[in-house]
Parts: sequence; structure tokens; C-alpha cells
Amino acid sequence: MTIAEKLQILTDAAKYDVACTSSGGDRRGGQLGKTIAAGCCHSFSADGRCITLLKVLLTNICCYDCRYCVNRTSNDLPRAMFTPRELADLTINFYRRNYIEGLFLSSAVVRSPDYTTELMIKTLTILREEYGFSGYIHAKAIPGADPLLTHRLGLLADRLSVNIELPSSKSLALLAPDKKKDDIFRPMAQIREGILQTKADKLKFRHTPEFAPAGQSTQMIVGASDETDYHILKLSEGMYQKYALKRVFFSAYIPVADSPLLPSPLDFKPPLLREHRLYQSDWLLRFYHFQADEILSPDQPNLNPLLDPKCNWAMNHLEHFPVEVNTADYRTLLRVPGIGVIGARKILSARRWRSLDEDSLKKLGIVMKRAQYFLTCSGRMTPALRTRPENVLRALTALEAPAIQPQYEQLSLFT
Repeated sequence: MTIAEKLQILTDAAKYDVACTSSGGDRRGGQLGKTIAAGCCHSFSADGRCITLLKVLLTNICCYDCRYCVNRTSNDLPRAMFTPRELADLTINFYRRNYIEGLFLSSAVVRSPDYTTELMIKTLTILREEYGFSGYIHAKAIPGADPLLTHRLGLLADRLSVNIELPSSKSLALLAPDKKKDDIFRPMAQIREGILQTKADKLKFRHTPEFAPAGQSTQMIVGASDETDYHILKLSEGMYQKYALKRVFFSAYIPVADSPLLPSPLDFKPPLLREHRLYQSDWLLRFYHFQADEILSPDQPNLNPLLDPKCNWAMNHLEHFPVEVNTADYRTLLRVPGIGVIGARKILSARRWRSLDEDSLKKLGIVMKRAQYFLTCSGRMTPALRTRPENVLRALTALEAPAIQPQYEQLSLFT
């Protein structure tokens, strides 16, 4: 099999792995690929640049038989595997042609977690030490691998991720019997401790080797099992708090197998809208100081498909509104629909010099189509505040319709 044929198979197999994000990593030394605040495939870095990674599997030959995975051992599909030298050379050649600025490296589990991790380490060692490549590398840590191998991988990569895959132990046992919950959470804890230890050591020793300086992330499949959105958000919140994750990625389940344990491919549509709502909720957890119990509850365990989570929370808690824009603190402003993190900071800065009105808020970039129903300006009510709650709900839902209608059509909700 030629390199081009391997590349076609293994880049196509990598599309199901979405746990890839911009880094902010800065690796010292080396001659090639030096990028500061680098990022992911067709994403924007912290300084506004669009960064491209080569996103590829080392191999799609797998010894596991996860029901939901296209690369499971029982699936009949073309198999391929790069040698460490082939993949390192391919990455460098792509970089020299200005196709990429970094690498996202994942892999199926060939032979064993240790053997797979050793191959990934060899690949990254060639890139870092032989070619002097200092570009961004995101590597997928393999659950069950020896901790010493995971540590070595973290010294070579800028970011590590350990995919949790399914939201509960029950689903993991049912759909991925070869994987164990402890094997997934153990490397997460190790990566967290490694990052903290590096930060502590750098205070004493300036040239301490950095362990996964861009942090860690994980991926969760949505729709392959029957967990609620509340369960998924509580799990995400717990992982942020316990393992200091940079990001939890959600991947709408795409039918790639015909199994009685999975939704039937004939009548199942990927839950893309649900994935979108979970990302919006995740944003509230990470940047808006919400808690999972505020967004959902055991009595209301699933997100509203018609309304974004922040607007939905506001409509269910009208007792907190209206908010006076000229006196409210930062966290209170963040709870107003239409005001984001940047908008709240602009408001705090601008009102030091003048009292803000509706026109001022528009100039600051506040989305008044949403915010007008939830705030006052120097005690003056906006005309929208006189609107009845049921009409507000109808107006906010109408604002969502153009964005979500294509997904509704895909999910057959407009029938």
C-alpha cells in the first residue's frame, strides 16, 4: 500500500474524532514549525490566525470491538498503518509545503495500549528531536497504557486528550466492553498532576521540560446511548472541576454499525441540534459561571430544542430581571441574554465615563434583539419590557428559527 493510499484511509477514519482545539502552547527550541498560540484544523488561534493541523490516525487496525466505532475489529473495512518514520516524514513534508502548521495524532489500539503508545512516542520523537519540529502537536493518550509511556507522550505533545466516549459506566460496559472506566479516568488524573507538577517545578527550575503545556481535553458521543442532557452536563461539570480539562467535546452519534444495541440506522438521524445545545450549555459552564443544576434538573433533564440554554434559563427565572445595566456587576450582566463575555467587559469599562442607554449598548455590540427584554437603562424601561412573557418567548424562539431550521429539517421535526 502506498503512502497516499494509507493517508486517504487514515485521514478519513480520523474525522470521527472531534477532540481537537486551539492550544496556546509555546514550545521553545527547534527550527521548524514554530507557531505561538497554535490551534487546530481550520480553527482560529488566540491571536486570530487560522491554523491547520494534519488530523490523522496512526492506524485503524484495532483489537477492540466497540459497537459504535467504525474501526472496531469486527468491521470489514480497508485497514492501514503508518510506521513512525512514514508519519513523521509525511508531517514534515506537509509542513514544508505550507499545508499544515501542526499535527493531531490519534490511533486505534493495535495489539495493546502500550504498543500503540510506543509507536506514537516514536513518531513524535522523530519530529521533535530529529527534525527539530516545534509546531503544535495534539496527541490522543490511550487508556490502559503504562503511566510512564503516557508521561513520555505528554512531554512530546502540546495537548493530550483521553476520550471518555460514553457518558456512563453502564453504556461503556454495553457498547465498549473492552474499555474500563478506571482506565479512562486514571490517565486524566495523571495528566492533571503532570501539568500541576510542571508548573511547580518551573518556579524553581527555569528549563523544566513542559508536560502537555496546552492542557487536556476529552470527547463524548451523544445519542448512542440513552443518557439525558442533565447527566451529560453533570459529568462534564465534574470533569472540569476534578481534572481541570480545557474542553469537553460532544460528538453526535453517526450510525456506522447495524447492532441491536444501537439506534437503527434506518430511522435514526444524527442529533446535531442536541449536540449544538450541549455546546451552548458547556459554554455557559466554562465562561458564564453557570452550574449544571441551574441549566437542567432531574425534573427537566433535556435541553429545549427551540431555545438556546441561556434564554431558556432567563425565561424560567424572570424574577431576576430586569437588570439595570448601569449598576449590575459582571456576573449579573453575563446572565442577560444578548450580553456575552466581551460585551459585559465593554459595559463595565464604558459606564465608568457615562451612563449607558440603548443606543450606547448597540454601539458596544450588545445583541439588543435578545437583551431588550431583560434590562433597564438608568431606570428607564425599554419598550420590549412591556411585552407579555408568552410573547417574549415567541419572539426569542423566532430569532432561533433561521439558525436551527436546517437541523430541524434533517431531524424531521418540521413534519
